[in-house]
Amino acid sequence: MDAKWIRTASAAVLGGAAMTLTGAAYADQVFLDDVIVDGSLCVGQDCANGESFGFDTLRLKENNLRIHFQDTSNTASFPTTDWRIIINSSDNGGGSFFAVQDSDAGRNIFHIEASAPTNSLYVDDGGRIGLGTSTPVVQLHVLDGNTPTLRLDQDGSSGFTPQIWDVAGNEANFFIRDATNGSRLPFKIKPGAPSDALVIAANGNIGVGTDSPLGNMHMRSDGSARQMMVMEQTTAGTAWLIQNFETGAGEGAGNFGVNLSGGGNKFRIDQSGNVYFPDLSDCTNGIRSDSNGMLSCIP
Repeated sequence: MDAKWIRTASAAVLGGAAMTLTGAAYADQVFLDDVIVDGSLCVGQDCANGESFGFDTLRLKENNLRIHFQDTSNTASFPTTDWRIIINSSDNGGGSFFAVQDSDAGRNIFHIEASAPTNSLYVDDGGRIGLGTSTPVVQLHVLDGNTPTLRLDQDGSSGFTPQIWDVAGNEANFFIRDATNGSRLPFKIKPGAPSDALVIAANGNIGVGTDSPLGNMHMRSDGSARQMMVMEQTTAGTAWLIQNFETGAGEGAGNFGVNLSGGGNKFRIDQSGNVYFPDLSDCTNGIRSDSNGMLSCIP
């Protein structure tokens, strides 16, 4: 028999004998060597003789379950924080949870409530994190059946005004929601929007339809006309169009104009610098200003 087993058995026998002799209380058993348990181990006040372990190798069994990691380092340059694993609240009516606590500060750093759904938090072998999924395909993958959402909640604890923003997406749009102010949606992107629909370049230029904006605001379209619409919401069907007409596409081809939707061209500049005001009653085709600044009526 291994000498270690002999020493351990002897210590156990002697310890038992000591307890039998004193009879007043159970004495601590101190093992001055490694301890090997060939089987399962139950620790706690409710462990029973003949405990059925199933597949459990280690079981903690009582009504207040805690594991304490106490670092006894006493040199200033070494870390000394103690940690504790807590299973469920000790309070009547308290919560059921698994928690990791910084026991020096008394703060639960990590907390899982009972009945949390499968794959609430999943880290795969590539370091990708899944929330609601066991197959994350990017660094952070959030899966939900209806509008997966990320909430940014400034709670006022640092002295700043509380404010809540939500970043979310569904079959209707990707959006940013101002949850504090009536759940307004100041920013939305519809599914199927083209590439480069909105681009902010490194120099601050804004591109609409282009990823290389050449001015503070650069609009580009592959359609028959490049236009910006200005519309008063309360006036149905009325809108002003600031438009760059496609070359070779009928009247005004290659010109820049300002139109009223449904009302025709109101102002136009052609490629030669001539300026037109088409809707004047005395001039059928408006007034033209040539490159020398001379005005003439277009009958």
